[in-house]
Amino acid sequence: MANYLASIFGTEQDKVNCSFYYKIGACRHGDRCSRKHVKPSYSQTILMPNMYQNPGIENKGKMNAMQLQNHFDAFYEDVWCELCNFGELEELVVCDNHNDHLIGNVYARFKYEEDAQSACDNLTNRWYGGRPIYCELSPVTDFREACCRLNSGEGCVRGGYCNFIHRKDPSPEMDREIRLSTKKWLQERGRDPRSVSRSPSPEPTRRRY
Repeated sequence: MANYLASIFGTEQDKVNCSFYYKIGACRHGDRCSRKHVKPSYSQTILMPNMYQNPGIENKGKMNAMQLQNHFDAFYEDVWCELCNFGELEELVVCDNHNDHLIGNVYARFKYEEDAQSACDNLTNRWYGGRPIYCELSPVTDFREACCRLNSGEGCVRGGYCNFIHRKDPSPEMDREIRLSTKKWLQERGRDPRSVSRSPSPEPTRRRY
């Protein structure tokens, strides 16, 4: 029985723990959910709910596509570089969803759990864009399972109201710039004693905190 319960933990077959919470770190029912949302005591991933204020939603029609992308690129660079102060960042995911439990959510997955905890401890109660940051550890470790498989809404009939993450990506130019600056920074900084190989993490250059 114990092995069976362990095998279905956090899945749709689990009648005790919420599968959506464990898969995407958020549930549309929130505290009213009939299943448990047990927050992890340690994780590689942090979640900053409702951090990104998307002008495409807040001020619809007032910015064109290029302006919206430039706005997001600036935000993405700010957050990525700030998070790298706490350790090696492997992935940054920003939600493009419109529903309340996912709108503006920002997930960051670090290589090391202690770095994620440090980021969580330091970012909570700080401010960004005139708004306080709330940060928590998230159970999400595989964003392939958390993200909508229909290409971020292009083929998803639910669009921004899908209950899986619709990932908002930086422009190819911004992504390339971050990766190149990361590589240079790692060469200058040297090898992390905790690991033989390192994943990309850029040099913090922009800050609005």
